[in-house]
Amino acid sequence: MISPLLAVGLLVAVFVGFNIGGSSTGVAFGPAVGSNTVSKFGAAVLMSVFALLGGWTVGRQVIETMGGQIVPSSLFTIESSIAVLFFIGFALFLSNVVGVPASTSMTAVGAIAGLGLARGTIAWGVLGQIVTWWIVSPIVAFWVSGVIGRYFYPRLVEWFAVTQTEGSLLALDRSGTIPRPVLGPSTTPREVVGTGLVVLIACYMAFSAGASNVANAVAPLVGNDSITIEQGVLLGGGAIALGAFTIARRTLDTVGNDLTELPLLAALVVAVVSATIVTFLSALGIPASFVIIATMSIVGLGWGRATRTTTISQTVTGEDTPDVSVGALAAESEDAPTVGGGGKSTPTPGQRTPIGEEVSEDIPKAADLFEPKTTARVIVLQNFVPSVATAAAYVVFRFVL
Repeated sequence: MISPLLAVGLLVAVFVGFNIGGSSTGVAFGPAVGSNTVSKFGAAVLMSVFALLGGWTVGRQVIETMGGQIVPSSLFTIESSIAVLFFIGFALFLSNVVGVPASTSMTAVGAIAGLGLARGTIAWGVLGQIVTWWIVSPIVAFWVSGVIGRYFYPRLVEWFAVTQTEGSLLALDRSGTIPRPVLGPSTTPREVVGTGLVVLIACYMAFSAGASNVANAVAPLVGNDSITIEQGVLLGGGAIALGAFTIARRTLDTVGNDLTELPLLAALVVAVVSATIVTFLSALGIPASFVIIATMSIVGLGWGRATRTTTISQTVTGEDTPDVSVGALAAESEDAPTVGGGGKSTPTPGQRTPIGEEVSEDIPKAADLFEPKTTARVIVLQNFVPSVATAAAYVVFRFVL
């Protein structure tokens, strides 16, 4: 028989997972939905499956870290667990209401840290390790993406530009005894491969999001042994699925249509870099900020692309200074599909301009890539939401509970 308090705790955990699903689905599948590769319903189905898979495999280490290593598990009484989960869920709910994906892990760690600060039992070594990775991981994302943007992006545009034709991607050939799938009337093999790549990478992001974020919904309840880790993963995964099918539609619109006209290839590069870093940190038991890592990856990719206007020797000697703009990502793929935009043609092979010979006039301004007002709103909320959770948890645990 489940006690009334535990029932409340489970409901609050579902509320948290629900909001995680709303936030993380937009980050993972925004590019795919914005480019009309996957429908919102299809994104919700894939998010549900792969987030659960990520939580069931790699995510266990993160649950252990948040369930008893930042603060002693003895602090996670059922009342404290409910309060911590409520702060996490409420803060994330605020971000989802305005359609902006927040940093789920920073919000969760902030709420738990508020409990530890109020009780004076926070493990500063563990928290310091987490914060250190929060600082290092965006820097790594920036430089990895920067190297790709400077040295490999033009070739990737040539190799992997995804074209989108009119009509359905696949059709059924009923001429034989058994119907078989064939390419649509205007579909090219390149389009099939490109579309498959977009979906595959989105699923990879969903996996890494589940690995990092399932813990945010259930770690306190697992920490106080109210539920087992397996039950926690199933509960968190199910709640994320609920959010993916409902409230995620708002964040999918924000990431896929309002935030940026990011070229689809650039979005895929950002997704691979970000998901790889987050999955690596999750395997170490570090709750990672997917949103911030992805943001720095976008900036690094644009920076690297823009620096192709000068050689390293020119930059070191001061002969020339690159006109750095994140809008550089669109320079070589103006007609290729974008996240939230369209596109019809494929870059001509062999047309790459060597490093140092490109001109800054060929590189669009950042305003051509980002919607400034939406971007500013995202940045403010990414920092505000975790602060709300931390402050609220500290005040309640210090003066109320």
